[in-house]
Amino acid sequence: MGFTVAQGLMLVLLIASTMALSTANKGWQFGNWPYRGLYHPNNIQTSNRIIVGNSYHWNYGFNYTDWAIKHGPFYLNDTLVFKYDPPTPNSYPRSVYLLPNLQSFIKCDLRNAQKLGNATQGAGEGFEFVLKRPWQPHYFACGEHDGIHCKNGTMKFFVMPIYRWYR
Repeated sequence: MGFTVAQGLMLVLLIASTMALSTANKGWQFGNWPYRGLYHPNNIQTSNRIIVGNSYHWNYGFNYTDWAIKHGPFYLNDTLVFKYDPPTPNSYPRSVYLLPNLQSFIKCDLRNAQKLGNATQGAGEGFEFVLKRPWQPHYFACGEHDGIHCKNGTMKFFVMPIYRWYR
């Protein structure tokens, strides 16, 4: 049984993601360059509350894969907050799905996905999702219009929470 090109690409993506996470805190034993001091600035002993997309929130046209890369690492029990306005005649509706695996994430296949938030649940303070599975990727995507926001490559991202180590 051989690998297909798609399976090979998925394997390369998974290995690259794992290596990126494993090197995210490299140098921590040596003063944590470029930081001054022994600790990473995200080294707090409580969970973080992270607004997905920062001030842009969960909106069409923003690249959340880039956002996740720039704002990692994510830790076990961190809380992701999805905020978005309810749909109006002048805006796109948004929703949030948790996809079951990498293949569903790549294809934006929502058939076995868990709906976390519908088009109105992101209003106000938004809704929260706590990262509970350590060292396992959590794949998120917008599922509106049969996943078209996901399929264009912007309204999807994944995080792999790691344990927070304390000294």
